[in-house]
Amino acid sequence: MSTFKVALYGYMPSEVTKQAVFSILEAISDFQGAVCMEAVFSASLGAEVSGVPVFAQASDLDPTTSLFVSFGGDGTMLKATTFIKDTGIPLVGVNTGRLGFLSTIDVAQVKKVISDFVEGNYTIEERTMVSLSADPPIPEFEDVSVALNEITVSRKDTTAMITVATYLDGEYLTSYWADGLIIATPTGSTGYSLSCGGPVMAPGTNSLILTPIAPHNLNARPLIIADHTEIRLSVTSREPQHLVSLDSRIASLENGRELIIKKAPYTLKMVAYTSESFLKTLRNKLLWGADKRN
Repeated sequence: MSTFKVALYGYMPSEVTKQAVFSILEAISDFQGAVCMEAVFSASLGAEVSGVPVFAQASDLDPTTSLFVSFGGDGTMLKATTFIKDTGIPLVGVNTGRLGFLSTIDVAQVKKVISDFVEGNYTIEERTMVSLSADPPIPEFEDVSVALNEITVSRKDTTAMITVATYLDGEYLTSYWADGLIIATPTGSTGYSLSCGGPVMAPGTNSLILTPIAPHNLNARPLIIADHTEIRLSVTSREPQHLVSLDSRIASLENGRELIIKKAPYTLKMVAYTSESFLKTLRNKLLWGADKRN
């Protein structure tokens, strides 16, 4: 394999994270690779990485980067996508956080992230993303208006429900009386949507999930729709504003603004190593098979 480039990103590194980073730097060096680090992450690691080039924003990241490695939990990986954007750089997560549905590589196996990548012992999974548009655009999302896990509308500054009028391809579906509504991708099906009673979907499923949050109309259930569907939402509530979130990024929005949610025009390329799989992750993280009868 020709010289490859690796970008590293993390958040508030623990001692475990630091040791994982130093291990991966050693592995990159062993394979004569080039490396760069996100600037804040680099500064938090201290003098030992002072000679490593840094990037501070998405435009600083070399689009020919071979691999982007995230250190942390799933939230860190979601933030990593805001650097990758539509460059097509493959992403992998080293789990130094907690549950880790996305960041599946254990810190003990961190060197294999590089060796297996160099040796071609991996596949690339194309993960669906969802985009949000509004007129006028929402300032907080003008730079990156897509999400990997979910787009959510929810109540703000009130304990009362909001009403989410929902249209699919221009046809009225229903008005959810609830704390909010989640539009989740297959990747996001194991996130917030799952906590609210939504189904688990395999990553390659060409669908989206509409999952109401604590609905007052008790017959409201999660709905799976084709991912080419255009979703239009409009929120009303007792308060003048509600919240809109794209993964971990959040903004306040005036009620009545029309939101359009669609499948994003590009996918996220996620590295899947042959030693890992989605089904293995389900068994490990959700304790499927933990029943002694298995």
